[in-house]
Amino acid sequence: MRNLLSSVYYVTPVIFMLLISMTLCIAQNAKEEDLIGHWTFEKGEEIKDLTGHFGDIKFNGAEVKDGKLYIGDSKWALTTGYEGPQIGPNKTLVTWLFLDDLNIKRGATIAVNQSSSDKFDAIVYAERQDKRWMAGSSHFRRTQDAIPGFEEKEKGKLIQLAISYEDSDGKAKITIYRNGDIIGDYTLGPIVSWNEGNVEALFGPRALIGGTAHGWIVARIDDARIYNTVLSEDEINSLEVNTLDVSVVGKLTTTWGKIRNLNNRHSL
Repeated sequence: MRNLLSSVYYVTPVIFMLLISMTLCIAQNAKEEDLIGHWTFEKGEEIKDLTGHFGDIKFNGAEVKDGKLYIGDSKWALTTGYEGPQIGPNKTLVTWLFLDDLNIKRGATIAVNQSSSDKFDAIVYAERQDKRWMAGSSHFRRTQDAIPGFEEKEKGKLIQLAISYEDSDGKAKITIYRNGDIIGDYTLGPIVSWNEGNVEALFGPRALIGGTAHGWIVARIDDARIYNTVLSEDEINSLEVNTLDVSVVGKLTTTWGKIRNLNNRHSL
């Protein structure tokens, strides 16, 4: 009887850890198959899209240091040469960044852009409202001021931003997130798509039109992603900066290590 109780004592936390790890794995890897652009700027991968769809990043004054892309006034980067599925109409843009200047205006942490026809969607800072984020778009076709929105008052802190775009009878159903909280949602169209060979990902300006970059943001981008699907609020909250399945594998490895230790102790 004592051995049975002892087994229950050790097995119960093991099962609990396994369930947590499985939940983390499912949440973190949700929609990973729809990830079509991912930049972490880590050593050895500073200019690489980890999904392999976009070409190497080209720097226009921006630079990578310590695993972060430094962008600023007239300092930006872009990547072209996209080869992959049509981007959109459903998509989600996600970035993690440190905002280093609250007063600069009209730039974007990430933008999907077609310079040949002035077509873009972007996570834009302070274009229509000072110190506030919005879903930037060409001619404001998919742009409304976010309600309740969020006014940035501190710089130098890690922020997660995400905007999802969902096709709703040809219009864009847009949801804006800051650190996992919804700060704005509305429906306004028309929703748009981009095809391979005629699209850029921008870091810094909200748009690139005829070779001219528009708007700046002073920030250090830690992680940037383009998902070719609509991520839910739960899925956005499950994301972790600079990690995908790697972090989950690590958690599972740790869990199995604890299981082995418990089993070894029980067998003594």
